[in-house]
Formats: sequence, structure tokens, C-alpha cells
Amino acid sequence: MNRRFCTIVSFIITGFGIYAQELITVEKAVELALEHNYGIKVANSLVEVAENNTSILNSDYLPTVTGNAGATYNLDNTEAVFANGEVTNLNNAESSRYNASVNLNYVLFDGLGRRYNYKSLKEQYQLTELEARETIETTLLQLFSVYYSVAQLYENKKVLTQTLNISNDRLKRSKYQFEYGQVTKLDVLNAEVDINNDSINLINISQELNNAKRDLNLVLGNSVLKVFDVETEVNFAMLFNKEELLQKAIAQNVILQQADKNILINQYELKTGKSEYLPTIGLTGSYGWNENNNNAAAFLAVLTNTGFSGGVNLTWNLFDGGRTLTRVKNARVNLQIQEIQKEQLLATVKRDFENAWDDYQNKLTVFKIQEENIITSQNNFDRTSEKFKLGQVNSIEFRQAQLNFINAELSRNQAKYQAKIAELEVLRLSGELLNTQI
Repeated sequence: MNRRFCTIVSFIITGFGIYAQELITVEKAVELALEHNYGIKVANSLVEVAENNTSILNSDYLPTVTGNAGATYNLDNTEAVFANGEVTNLNNAESSRYNASVNLNYVLFDGLGRRYNYKSLKEQYQLTELEARETIETTLLQLFSVYYSVAQLYENKKVLTQTLNISNDRLKRSKYQFEYGQVTKLDVLNAEVDINNDSINLINISQELNNAKRDLNLVLGNSVLKVFDVETEVNFAMLFNKEELLQKAIAQNVILQQADKNILINQYELKTGKSEYLPTIGLTGSYGWNENNNNAAAFLAVLTNTGFSGGVNLTWNLFDGGRTLTRVKNARVNLQIQEIQKEQLLATVKRDFENAWDDYQNKLTVFKIQEENIITSQNNFDRTSEKFKLGQVNSIEFRQAQLNFINAELSRNQAKYQAKIAELEVLRLSGELLNTQI
């Protein structure tokens, strides 16, 4: 029964990994995410819309030209009474009128309102770019988190595979020793229980690995069509200067830069509101054609007019019930709110940076300690294995040494990738995530 179970386990594990053909490096994963991630695609589309809004065609600086045309047809019965008493009737008298014109309107001056609106649209475009950058940074951090989760599970699977192999060897040795009377049946049963537990752990970790790969592929916009593996090597940038990164966080953090843009946009909104105190001067022009085909009762049978017309008009809203004044006051208050929020964001970014820096340093230290612990656990397991082969320790002591070594390796793997994610969070807060070789 145990042999059959091991065969099933081997088939399942092989099925999970035998088709791994493509290696997705960190650089390749970033490239795929930037090109295919759904959130990044939406952010780039919003940037395109904001760029379209900054066009001269959306600025109100260009004139408007309209065309008009019309036609009227009349069928009348007319009775005319003259001074001498004579009466004349005109039945079914037809008449028609036709007209066409092209009209131009252009605002020469509107109190500089459209100028500030146009500048605000440009700042809105840059704000949308910053929002897209924030989306990219957040997505990349999510990408790295899932990517290194896959890498950790992959290394954990290797550890558990090795553990299962050791347990298989131990079971064979226990069976041989039992046949020659060197151990009791209890040792064989203990070995079978341990190998079953190791097999179950390996099945579970294999399923977790495949689930994590699907999560990674989703972040990549489902762009990987083949079964793939990831890199497990991690490099740390050890030359960070805390004060330099803090200054970069203050100058380059995308949240703070968005706050600066919002302040500038509110300043333009305040100026736009004030522009409504000034008059608007407009230019109008028209070229038209009119033709009247009169009935027999008219003095003129056909009357046609063509020509140009033009003019200048001034509109000055002397009093609008106080709506403009209220709008200006609210714009000034909104500007003050944006400045207060900028101060709060600055304090928050400094706090988050300090927390992220300490977290990174602590996790990097834990990783180094775990690496040293691996050496100790390896030596302890090797010595226990030799003593176990010589019959100097029992299976329980051997299993404990094996579990200690397994836990040390799993803890080392976890510490390594947690330290890397903590490093990336520091880079994100300092605005350097997109400028640093990961």
C-alpha cells in the first residue's frame, strides 16, 4: 500500500514540474507586466485621454464656424381691395424663400479664463502621468511580491523533495534492518508515517506553487502561455544611504508630486474664477445668401441678397447675484486644503520611509542570521545521519535533526524574499523603484 502511495505521489509531483520549459526572469516579468498588465493598460489609456485634452482643439482659443441653411414655401389665396372699390382675387399664389450663411464667432478676450483653463489642462495631463506612474509602481511591487512568492515556493518544493528522498532512503534502511533484526517494527512504522507526511507536504506545496504561478500570470496580463519557472537568485543593493534616500523620497515620491500638481491646479482654478470679474470681447462675422420668390401680388417678383457682415461685441457681467464671488472664495479655501494635505502627506511619507527602512534592515539581519543557522543545521543533520547509519541514534532523533534542518531551510527562504520585498518598498517610497536595477 505504501509503495502504491509513493508511486501516486511521484506521478503527481512529476506532473506539476515536468513541463517547465520557459524561465521568466525578473527583467522579463517586468517587461511583460508593463506591456500586458490590465491596470497599467487602463492607466496608459487615461494618460492618452488627458493628452488629448491638452490639444489646442480643446483650448477655446480657436474660433467656431457654423453653417445655416433654410427654405420656406407658401401657397396663398389673396384678396386685394383698391381705393376705388375694385376687388382683385389671387388664388393659389406661390412664393418661396431660401437662405444660406456661414457664421464665425471668436472670443478675443475673456478675462484670461481660457488661458488658465489651458494651463490647468496641461497640469491635469502631468497629474494623470503621475497617477499612471503610481499605478505602475504599485503593480510592479505586487509583481515582485508574487514573483518572489513563486520563487520561495519553488525553493521550498526542492527542500521538501529532498526531504522525501531522504525519508525514502530511511524507509528502505529500516526495512533492511528489520529483516536482520537490528530494529523493531516500530522503526519501520515511524519511517512510513514520516514518508507519508513528507509526501502530503510535497503535494500541498506543489499545488501552492501552481496557484502562485497562476497569480503571477494574472499580474502579467495572462501573457505567458506556457508552463514556466522563475529565478530564485536574489541580489541585494547593499550601498543604500538612508539620508540620501530620504531626500529623494521628499523630492521624488509620486504621492507628494501629485499633491504639488493638485496645488498648482487649484491655483489656476482660483485665477479662472477671478477672470469672470472681467469683460468678454468677441468678434462675429457672417457671409449669407437670401432669395425670395414672391407671388404675383408683390411688387418685386424675385429678390436676392448676398454679402458679408461683421461686428464686435462686449459682454460684462456686472453682478451675477454673488455666484462668482462665492466660487472664488471656495477656490481659495480648496487651495488651502490642498496645502494642508500636502503637509500631512509629507509627514506620512517620512514616517513610512522610516518604518520601511527599519523593516528592511531588520529583515536583512534576520536573513543573514538564517544563513548562518543553515550551516549549523546542516552540520547537525550530517552528523546525526552518520550516527543513525551506525546505529548510535534512533529514528526519532534522526527525524528531529531532519525537521530542524528543513525548518532552517524554509525559514532562510522566507527571510530572503521578505528582505527583498522590504528593500523594494524602500525604493518605492523614495521614488527610485523605476530607476534601480532590481
